[in-house]
Amino acid sequence: MIDLSTAIEKLDEVEARYRQLDEQMADPAVFMDPDRVRKVGKERAELDETVSAYREYRDVAAQISDNEQLLRSDDDLHDLAQEELSRLVPRKAVLEARLFELLVPRDPLDAKDVFLEIRAGTGGEEAALFAADLFRMYCRFAERRRWTVEVVSVSETELGGLREVIAQINGDRVYSVLKYEGGVHRVQRIPTTEAQGRIHTSAVTVAVMPEADDVDVDIDEADLRIDLFRAGGAGGQHVNKTDSAVRLTHIPSGIVVVCQDERSQQKNRAKAMKVLRARLFEAAREKAETEQQEQRRSMVGTGDRSERIRTYNFPQNRLTDHRIGLTLYKLDAILEGDIEEIVSALQAYHSAQALAH
Repeated sequence: MIDLSTAIEKLDEVEARYRQLDEQMADPAVFMDPDRVRKVGKERAELDETVSAYREYRDVAAQISDNEQLLRSDDDLHDLAQEELSRLVPRKAVLEARLFELLVPRDPLDAKDVFLEIRAGTGGEEAALFAADLFRMYCRFAERRRWTVEVVSVSETELGGLREVIAQINGDRVYSVLKYEGGVHRVQRIPTTEAQGRIHTSAVTVAVMPEADDVDVDIDEADLRIDLFRAGGAGGQHVNKTDSAVRLTHIPSGIVVVCQDERSQQKNRAKAMKVLRARLFEAAREKAETEQQEQRRSMVGTGDRSERIRTYNFPQNRLTDHRIGLTLYKLDAILEGDIEEIVSALQAYHSAQALAH
């Protein structure tokens, strides 16, 4: 939980800066310089909502204090003070929550859609079956959020597991919600093929990448090798009759993307380009994070995909997120898409970390 005294201290600093900007806007030397007016005005506008909310928060807090005093000292105004408090206390809570949001540095990627990649790791068929469970969990969660999920590429096993699946998820601020899901998800359960009832441990890798626009990543066509081949699958009239599947290889990075979900070669190529652009954008972003935030990352973990972030224990109906020490005994509900509590806890934790630093 974010400490209120820390938040108040930072809000006082923001308000002091806001007053400085007000003074600068009234300074004739600034007023005569259009570039400085724009710069000062832009910074002031960015702080405006925070300062307005903080000033209202202080006013509400003062009114609460006054009415609590009336409750204790004036019987004639007791009912009026109680009525005021019933209005003011909830308003204070709303303003408090909003101020915490405004103080946390904004991630410009939060509003983006994402590509979700799930891959079976150690554990063979059991890992593939769990990869399918995880994908279903995220699809159910997306339904609750009214997001749309579109499969870009999928590789299934004979028993219904997934070796790999790539899906695009579109909706309201998808990346802000799912960005902490990336990492190694470990499962502990008794496989249906296990005659002696022994618990097996398997692992699945999840990656969540913000969709990159053309302006985010510039891909030189000369750096691409494009291979066309016939789509494989369960059969049907179209499968294996045209070279509709597309394999893109980005030569400088070695990244390979395959897409064969669509019947149209052009559609498969467009989807593959989106995935490639997202992977290149994510690689560049992670490199920049490593270079710029090594100290912070050492405190909260590297966040890379080699880390075990979560354990799903089926015999105990338990989920544990190791990054924040959260344990929930409702794994059955979680696998049906009920991950709101986990997502909210992770967001709150990272918001507190950002505010503290």
